[in-house]
Amino acid sequence: MGVEPAAPAAVPALDFTLSIDVPGGAEVRSLTLATQVRIDATRRAYGEDDQERLAELFGPPQEWSRNLSSLLWAQTVTQVPGFTGSTRVRVTVPCTYDFEVAAAKYFHGLADGDAPLDFLFTGTLFYLDGDRLQAAHLPRRTEAGFAMPVRVWRELMERHFPHTAWLRLGRDTFDLLYAYRVRHTLPGWDDAIRSLLAGR
Repeated sequence: MGVEPAAPAAVPALDFTLSIDVPGGAEVRSLTLATQVRIDATRRAYGEDDQERLAELFGPPQEWSRNLSSLLWAQTVTQVPGFTGSTRVRVTVPCTYDFEVAAAKYFHGLADGDAPLDFLFTGTLFYLDGDRLQAAHLPRRTEAGFAMPVRVWRELMERHFPHTAWLRLGRDTFDLLYAYRVRHTLPGWDDAIRSLLAGR
């Protein structure tokens, strides 16, 4: 399995490349592949900086033994065209920089290393058995693991949102912040927030 930014793309997305093999080299007419991608946070070690940045997700380090868990990242469906025996497929996974989403908090919280992913597959395979078209469901335990370099996600976010991050505010809070910015003749939002953080 491999991963690279989806291109061209209007919104951030990653393409994961899968290899699919059909026993006996059967001729497949089509495959509807449903994929659930999960982050298995228990499969890697975390330094002190990681623990501090991930505290919102998993709590303080002393509680990680019971709070560290798997996180749902995405669910997607891929239509695979016909092939014989084996093929390579791109599963496109949309990404977000919305910090209300657990996956974005997790990826942002890792300074480096790999993010441990689990791909869980279901779907229906249509194939030829002699002259007859047959359908088969993928086994329930069809899955694959992958260690995704965190830098891939960071580079994708930097490509779509250079030198920025998203912060969602309630409308009332935004109105107060806007009024503060105007009242103090501050040129940008960064200036307004820095001024507030400095306690001016």
